[in-house]
Amino acid sequence: MSINVYFFVEYKIREPWDPYPFILLNLVLSCLAAIQAPVILMSQNRHAQKDRLQAQYDYAVNRKAEKEIKEVKEQLERIERKLGRK
Repeated sequence: MSINVYFFVEYKIREPWDPYPFILLNLVLSCLAAIQAPVILMSQNRHAQKDRLQAQYDYAVNRKAEKEIKEVKEQLERIERKLGRK
């Protein structure tokens, strides 16, 4: 569109090379969208896979932390029983 306007204003061309509905511009933008769409989808899929792996890792870490906290709590309860506080 800018090129059309530039040539129209600068060189006083009566008939622009891509008239108003900008068919050539629409074609270029459609082709660009057709190329970008699969690339964007592949990128999103890769990111989703990374997120899935991160979630599995976080789950494993949380399970291990829960198990260790439970063991520490049991150990504290045994110590309290031996000291006669409960």
